Amino acid sequence: MSVWNFIETKLQHDFNVMLLFVAESIGSSPGKAGFAMAVANDDSFNGTIGGGIMEYKLVEKAKSLLQQNHQTIFLQEQYHDKIHAKNQSGMICSGSQKIIFVPLSEKDLSTIQSINHQTKKSFSITTNSFTANNFELNEWKFIDENNWQYTQNIIQQNVIHIIGGGHCGLALSELMSFLGFYIHIYDDRENLNTVEQNYYAHEKHLVNYENINNFLNASAKDYVVLMTIGYRTDKIILSQIIKNSYYYLGLLGSEKKINTLFTELKQEGVNDDLLNKIHTPIGVNINSQTTQEIAVSIAAEIIKVKNT
Repeated sequence: MSVWNFIETKLQHDFNVMLLFVAESIGSSPGKAGFAMAVANDDSFNGTIGGGIMEYKLVEKAKSLLQQNHQTIFLQEQYHDKIHAKNQSGMICSGSQKIIFVPLSEKDLSTIQSINHQTKKSFSITTNSFTANNFELNEWKFIDENNWQYTQNIIQQNVIHIIGGGHCGLALSELMSFLGFYIHIYDDRENLNTVEQNYYAHEKHLVNYENINNFLNASAKDYVVLMTIGYRTDKIILSQIIKNSYYYLGLLGSEKKINTLFTELKQEGVNDDLLNKIHTPIGVNINSQTTQEIAVSIAAEIIKVKNT
């Protein structure tokens, strides 16, 4: 939300702002849909629409438009190649992206505040309006450059549930916090120092692993990572949650431990389809040694799943 906070602060201090918002991204375009940056007429800016020479040129264009007191919302296509006759971004990574230019002034402050403080559910941009809405919707409608509408839910934060509050859970919480995730941490041990030191988790839960489904309020959109103190507790939890639907379910452990666990679960009637949906051994194989390296490998796999 830093871009929206930046805009709110600038408008409160009587600076006009140009919002640059990526509405569509095709191919290897560096700026993905939903990327945003803001340029104020004091030449400060915040956020990104993909970086590189393209971003530099569009920031300079935004500064020029602010100096001209430009008041019209418009869409600009950027092609990342040398084939198109116009709107070349200066990059050669291929693909393209459509970027919306939205001039903002004091009259837009209440709309920005509703986005920044999440008092509305979504916002919409068209050729002649920038509004906040009381409904949820993610949608991009494009007919031509004069007829389009972009709508996005305001609350976009991903949620991760880390079951196991030890040193790996602490390291993973720190990294996922940096990546913008909302973090739940769970453990069955009272006064655990690594949970008490976990300032990155938004919610901490002292739970009974025997009844984990009573405490784990994770949706099909959420990420769940299982990294408890040992094999026994992993099996107790996995036996309960394996039939639940999550966007990502990962299990920490050695191949030997996992093979033993899966063999026992199969003997108890768990089918291969359920076991195959588990990401294990968890993480990208980077020969992790420390808890921080393990956290990096898990985060990398989660990012890959999220962005696929």
